[in-house]
Amino acid sequence: MSDAAAGKPPRLFQVDAFTHRPFAGNPAAVCLLDRSREDSWMQAMAAEMNLSETAFVRPTGESFELRWFTPTTEVDLCGHATLASAHVLWQEEILRPAETARFDTRSGRLTAWRRGEWIAMDFPAAPVAACPEPDGLGEALGLEPRFTGRGGADLLVEAADEAAVRAARPDAPALARLSRRGVILTARAEGNRFDFVSRFFAPAVGVDEDPVTGSAHCTLGPFWGERLGKSSLLGCQLSARGGVVRVELRGERVELQGQAVTVMAGRLAPGAAP
Repeated sequence: MSDAAAGKPPRLFQVDAFTHRPFAGNPAAVCLLDRSREDSWMQAMAAEMNLSETAFVRPTGESFELRWFTPTTEVDLCGHATLASAHVLWQEEILRPAETARFDTRSGRLTAWRRGEWIAMDFPAAPVAACPEPDGLGEALGLEPRFTGRGGADLLVEAADEAAVRAARPDAPALARLSRRGVILTARAEGNRFDFVSRFFAPAVGVDEDPVTGSAHCTLGPFWGERLGKSSLLGCQLSARGGVVRVELRGERVELQGQAVTVMAGRLAPGAAP
């Protein structure tokens, strides 16, 4: 008997994405829905979860509707919560291991599939176009930008080196006034393990710093691919939790790869799920 037929409230999971171990990477909540819910309810639940994103997944035949909410707003694209959602569908045997996860989203059709211990996702590329440095950007980040551009809804700022990315202590209210979604701070990685490093700040949508940002790599991949002359790259996001993202450039698309770990699973209380 299905959850809907049994009258059970939706299942809820917390998944650490872009990591192979618990309590690292980027946590996302994943709520499995049996029917449509009001936007206001989903937004209230995302605020209650107080994670950078809460994903709502609803079956629609051979695919799934997927929506993402920060604590304050719905967003057009989220990599780590897509990874977490696909992980849950295989973990709960809603999809067989060899099946592709197909999601219909505000950014179009997204797909995910298993690749060994990793999950691969097909996302739209968001190449960078150089732009003038917005007034106050350097002061808000506390550093001197080497390059400034726009990729999709985000600003991308190249710093002088990895140390500058690590040391940045941005002014969140100031950054919120400069970008309608977020600011990607990046530099070439030191050593040979990674190609580039990054951090992502999105105070404009209620997330002062995102631990690991899959969607930002739709911009970071093309940016560093051009500069390094590579189509396969490995990035490290230097938040306190940290995370690793593989990027394969596919023309107008990018393939993002990451791992995921479930850390909590349960159901909403009946009174919380109208």
